[in-house]
Amino acid sequence: MFTVSWFLADGTSPDAAPSLQEAQENASQAAGWVEQNWSAWLGAGLRILLILVIAMVLRSLVRRAITRFIARMNRTAQAVDGTALGGLLVNVERRRQRSEAIGSVLRSVASFVILGTAALTILSVLNINLAPLLASAGVAGVALGFGARNLVTDFLSGVFMILEDQYGVGDTVDAGVASGEVIEVGLRVTKLRGDEGEIWYVRNGEVKRIGNKSQGWATAAVDVQVRYDEDLEKARRTILEAGETLAKDEPWNERLWGPVEVLGLDSVTLESMVIRTQAKTMPGKALGVERELRWRIKKAFDEAGIRIVGGIPLEAGAEPGLDPAAGVAAPSALASPDSPKSQSASPIPPPASGAAAGASISK
Repeated sequence: MFTVSWFLADGTSPDAAPSLQEAQENASQAAGWVEQNWSAWLGAGLRILLILVIAMVLRSLVRRAITRFIARMNRTAQAVDGTALGGLLVNVERRRQRSEAIGSVLRSVASFVILGTAALTILSVLNINLAPLLASAGVAGVALGFGARNLVTDFLSGVFMILEDQYGVGDTVDAGVASGEVIEVGLRVTKLRGDEGEIWYVRNGEVKRIGNKSQGWATAAVDVQVRYDEDLEKARRTILEAGETLAKDEPWNERLWGPVEVLGLDSVTLESMVIRTQAKTMPGKALGVERELRWRIKKAFDEAGIRIVGGIPLEAGAEPGLDPAAGVAAPSALASPDSPKSQSASPIPPPASGAAAGASISK
């Protein structure tokens, strides 16, 4: 039998184990490679550690500054709470929710910017090409924008509504799709309580217009309808006196922002005249002022003897409060309609007794 043996070009067998000298050469090459690159690795690791430390410290400082700023806003709102200025300009719950929403947005933006910049810097230190990564992120952002455009629209609309202070908690608004009192303002959804107690969840992106009835000032308008033959100057003086009395009493002196004005006649008919009266009030308090003003005008008219529409004119010598038709009896149903006496108001005499009737018959 013949045995075939294979040999390499250098005369060694491939099955032969590596010699000790070759192992030493390989080890020395690895040690030399590590010795050449360890300084670069150490420098890169230190730079990455320094970037992380700076990013975390900067993020903590920025978030703490934002938190202190929001807390100062809340303390300012609480300092004027319960005063006339606080009731006029400041709603604590509104300021608190608005400041918390603004603080949440600012903290999120600060964290995203700082940590995102740190991550990109670390990738550049590791010699990673950022162009493909940025291109992929751009494509993902476009896809997210198309897929969740309603969510992005709601979020951006909520951010601008809060920053511009278009409305807040406690305001009465008309959002087009719903109206009511604002009970919560979020970055995506605003909660309104309707007139019947229902709660409306309105997406901020669906709001095309906002009618805020609680900003600036409101108008309390009262129409006073009197008889056509009343003295207008006397009615004007009476209304102005009632308005002056209202402006001096609490709490109406704080809710009225101007004197009660008589604008003049709004309409004139054969039976009545309508006098238009209005006054500037605190936002959201117009309805209560209107009711109280009507109440006082009615009492003042009664004291001044001014009659409203529907009142019966008093005859000379008649006592006020008595009905002139109270003494007129109802017409008789048994009377002949052709007889002139049937139209009189005399009642039918009562029938005679049985004894009297028998005596008359016997005679």
